[in-house]
Amino acid sequence: MAKPRPGRRRVAVAALVGSALAILAAAAHGRPADASVSAEAADALGVITPVPSTLGADPGRSAIGRLLFTDTRLSRGGDRACITCHDIRASGASAVPRNLTADGTPVPRNTPTAFNAALSFRLGWAGDIPTLREQAELALTRPEFLGGSWPRILDTVRGDPVLAPMFQAAYGRAADREAVIDAINSFERTLLTPDSRFDRWLRGDAHAITDAERAGYDLFRGIGCASCHQGVNVGGNLFEKVGIFVTIPDKVGEVLRVPSLRNVAVTAPYFDDGGIATLPEAVRLMARAQLGRELTPAQVDGIVAFLGTLTGAYEGRPLTAPPAPGAPRP
Repeated sequence: MAKPRPGRRRVAVAALVGSALAILAAAAHGRPADASVSAEAADALGVITPVPSTLGADPGRSAIGRLLFTDTRLSRGGDRACITCHDIRASGASAVPRNLTADGTPVPRNTPTAFNAALSFRLGWAGDIPTLREQAELALTRPEFLGGSWPRILDTVRGDPVLAPMFQAAYGRAADREAVIDAINSFERTLLTPDSRFDRWLRGDAHAITDAERAGYDLFRGIGCASCHQGVNVGGNLFEKVGIFVTIPDKVGEVLRVPSLRNVAVTAPYFDDGGIATLPEAVRLMARAQLGRELTPAQVDGIVAFLGTLTGAYEGRPLTAPPAPGAPRP
């Protein structure tokens, strides 16, 4: 018997680890890994699990968080809010490679989508943000994001005739730092995009995806993409050594969190520097750099077709790409 190549052994081991993590992710959301799916889809659940419809966020607290997510008064300049970069009216991200800080300089990395972020094991491209709580604190106060200060934030919400009674009703006290963060986190836990066509296929709808899309999924698994991109978020639960495929000149390799591929068809541009404009090009470069494979145009098209089935819906509306800067919103 031929001895397997080291690269193939690594892919096989990663696939086994990924399958185990996917099963754990399913269990964490209160369902067995093979519940309510067709026999054809049951094997796929070892790699990808459906997005849940809820994470049990408190409705009153998430309603406050929704208002805070769009409130520019929380920022240092009064001119930006979470939604400025995380456009939940479209893809939860933005159409530019890197958003600008308050002083007009680009932020270090491309803005990831806010949708399904609550399903990832860590946050940020580097995975250096452990929880949603830390993420909200950073977003509210760091100069490169909103740059707000807690005294001003609390004065704003406590003096607001709509927000103040909402905090009292939801928390039994006036707004404080922990309540503001919890409200934003409660809203972020509602930013889920269930009901993608692939998830419907996983749950037993044999006609939810086409034969070409199913073939693209088989290729996605067969060449090793699913070794890193698996679980409920099709990524977001592992770290990877990267650096070759990024487009910033002279950038050194580093360890980053494997990004989620949920809604990837509508979240261009791609990679942590936002340097690649199209999904086919991103697929081609990833296969070359991470798997050592040169895909044919037909193979790229097949994987892109599969990735298109991962676009879900928010509050019953399918996600769309955000408008280009300066373009009118439909």
